[in-house]
Amino acid sequence: MATPFMTMKSVPGGMSERLDLFFAGLGQGFNAYTLRRARMREIQNLNACSDAQLARMGLTREDIPGYVFRDLFN
Repeated sequence: MATPFMTMKSVPGGMSERLDLFFAGLGQGFNAYTLRRARMREIQNLNACSDAQLARMGLTREDIPGYVFRDLFN
């Protein structure tokens, strides 16, 4: 039974799978975009720190990319 807010329609064979793949890909692209933006923001924030501040965190400027992406490389 359909609710006033939702109606069910049948789509031609194969179309449903293609739509699923399209929206899954769109979602993955969006997730990757938001993750990349967050990481770039972290790189910018760390790069704005002084060398002394980075040293207190145990980092050098050369360490910043590896630190930000450490979950991908460890």
